[in-house]
Formats: sequence, structure tokens, C-alpha cells
Amino acid sequence: MSKRTDSNAYTMIFAIIMVLVVGSILAFAASSLKPNIKENERIEKQQNILYAMGVNENDESSANFVSTSVAGAEFSKYIKKQLVIEGDKISESEDAYLIDVKKQQANAKDGKTRKLPLFVGEKDGKTFYVAPIYGKGLWDAIWGYVSMDENMVVQGAYFDHKGETPGLGANIKQRYFMDDFYGEHLLTDTGDFKGITVAKGNNDPKNEDKTDYEVDAIAGATITGDGVSAMIKSDLALYVPYFKSLKQ
Repeated sequence: MSKRTDSNAYTMIFAIIMVLVVGSILAFAASSLKPNIKENERIEKQQNILYAMGVNENDESSANFVSTSVAGAEFSKYIKKQLVIEGDKISESEDAYLIDVKKQQANAKDGKTRKLPLFVGEKDGKTFYVAPIYGKGLWDAIWGYVSMDENMVVQGAYFDHKGETPGLGANIKQRYFMDDFYGEHLLTDTGDFKGITVAKGNNDPKNEDKTDYEVDAIAGATITGDGVSAMIKSDLALYVPYFKSLKQ
């Protein structure tokens, strides 16, 4: 075997060893980071739920969560019950906020019973019912948490997205948009579920009419707005039997 052949062989062996070493390092790093990622997701969900019921650090125009350092304590303070609704069965679970709404939607499509998490909070002597929703925007997933009173009148909302267009669809997480939902009715006077439509050409630009089942659309973000409307109507409608049971 020539020296050149030996050199090539050594180079190939070295390259293989380096690939294995780098792969092992990356795998170890991913494994080490996984608990931190899960913890961050847990805290973010708590912050989302709290935000929807008005526990936040908002200033005059910006939407701000409670800090990560106090999210757990604030969640325990304000959230009195975590419910899981499965058909006619209602149970309590301390981990209801960890339920994967997207996965539950897939289960329902496969004919399985869908688990619906619902968070019952209390603040300033008032009871809030916070439900998660999940849908599709223009480019990717959108989701949110909607806080309601016992009559399914919206008391607050938080929306977020995975990849909507900056300055357009991404504005669903801007405070001016989320604040528009406050006070909007989800049920008609006869108790039928109507939902809320993010509407272009809404005749109520100042959002003074809270029984028109509409909020003003974001300019240039029609499909994202349609996604918000759709996930509100499809997901929140599932909670109607629970709210009707509160009246019995």
C-alpha cells in the first residue's frame, strides 16, 4: 500500500471518528437541554393562561407576561381548579395545562374522545374560565387562550403564532388586537353558540358593540384572521355544555 493510500485511509478514519464524536456531543447536548425546554414550555403555558385572565405586567400599549420567576407562584395563587372535560365526564388534574391541544384535535378526528382542559381562576372576587384553542394561520400554527365568565362573555385573550408574517398576521399577539376581544359575547340571547369573527369592513371600528360577534381585522392579514375566527368557533363551541351545566 502506497503512502498516499495510507494517508487517504487515515483521513477517512479520522473523518468518521470526528462525525461520531460530534454526533455524540450533539446528542448529549440535546438530551441535556430537553428538561430546560420542557420547563420553559410549562412556564410559558402558565404565563399564557394568566395573561388571558388579566394577570400580567402590561403597560399602556405592550403585552407583557408575569416574569418567569413568579409565574409558578402566580399560577398557584390565581388558578383554583384545572378541569379536564371528556364527553360527560369532568375531572380535576394538576397537569391539565400540559395537555397537548393539537394532539387532542387529532384524537377527535380519529374518533377518540377529546380531552378539553379548562382552567378556573379567581381574581378580584371574580371567576374566570380559561380555555385553550389551536388552529392554522397563513403559514403555520396559531393558538391562544380565551378567558370567559359564566355567560361565555370574553374577559381576556392571548394569541400567538409559529410563523405568521411580521407586521401583518404576526400582529395577532399585539395588545391592540387581543384587547378588542374583551367583552365580546360568544352566545346569542337564546343561548346558541355564535363565536367571534375577525371581520374586514367591520362597521364597529372602535369595537363598542360587544354583541355583534365581530372584531376588526388586521390589515393585510385576512387568512390569519380567518384562522383566529375558525379556532374560536370550533374549539370554544365544545365548552358550551359545561357552561350550560353551570346554570342548572
